[in-house]
Amino acid sequence: MATTTANRPPSPSGGHLWRIAQIGGLGVTALLISGLFLAPELALRLLWDVVIPLLPAIFLINPKLWRNACPLGTLNMLASGRIRPGGLSDRLLPGAGMAGIFLLLLMVPARRFLFNENGPALAATILVVALLTLLLGALFSRKGGFCNSICPVLPVERLYGQNPLMTVGNAHCSTCSQCVSRGCLDKAPGKSIRQILGTSSMSHNWLQTGFGAFAASFPGFVLGYYLTANGPLETAGQVYSTIAVYTLASYVLAQIVVRGLSLRSETAVRLLGALAIGLYYWFVGAVVSEHLGLHDSATVAIRSLAFTLIALWLWRTSGSPPDTRRILLHPR
Repeated sequence: MATTTANRPPSPSGGHLWRIAQIGGLGVTALLISGLFLAPELALRLLWDVVIPLLPAIFLINPKLWRNACPLGTLNMLASGRIRPGGLSDRLLPGAGMAGIFLLLLMVPARRFLFNENGPALAATILVVALLTLLLGALFSRKGGFCNSICPVLPVERLYGQNPLMTVGNAHCSTCSQCVSRGCLDKAPGKSIRQILGTSSMSHNWLQTGFGAFAASFPGFVLGYYLTANGPLETAGQVYSTIAVYTLASYVLAQIVVRGLSLRSETAVRLLGALAIGLYYWFVGAVVSEHLGLHDSATVAIRSLAFTLIALWLWRTSGSPPDTRRILLHPR
């Protein structure tokens, strides 16, 4: 059956520069996949020691800088609604969010025993995720199929996108099609976390929600990852168990501190996010300097720049939060 004009899937949109960035992102991804097969050592070093360490800082500035040009986001929009136009239902949204968190907790530790040193395995995984993005994009309109639902990077983007340092426009959706009923990071970044937490954000019950548990556990997850080492596939169980212990400890400690100090959800999520990214750059500064053969002063410089950016982000997000009940009643 022919697709009507009203239901025709949108192509990646935005300004001319964003279109160039979106096409460039697809091209760079294709080069990365080729490099992971043909020159894996170089491709892995560029990815893990140059590109990936920049992303958390970009998220602090504004996640849209990444979301507007993300190659998976571009694929999602290219496939948007081609099989079944329509947004993701309220019934599926919580499960999709939990699936994204699960994928993050599954894939990041796998770097230690697979992706950090095995280029072809990483390339194959990227291709599988790209195909999944196209399929889910075709099943739902706009970003409802992947970017705003099961993307494993979304929880991290949401954590740091609540009050970004820079205002950036939305290059994908000129008008809102309600691809998800709430929590859209592109249209309402300041409201995203509160909409996902719902009424639980007005009490300590937010810690029992999927995103609340993620935020409370994330610092320990980051710490646990950097206290493990690269190894063969046989070390997978040890890697997951070690990271799980620190992740659980982080959640328990966050429960104790939040309840003991009666912290508001907005304050607690902000501090947990700052702690997680601070731990990340503390470790990654030393790792990048070592892997790229830089002087020890580079470690100090990376940490100093990162902590300055984190301090600015905390200052930016320290204002009085808007009325939660108004946001919940009028999400758009």
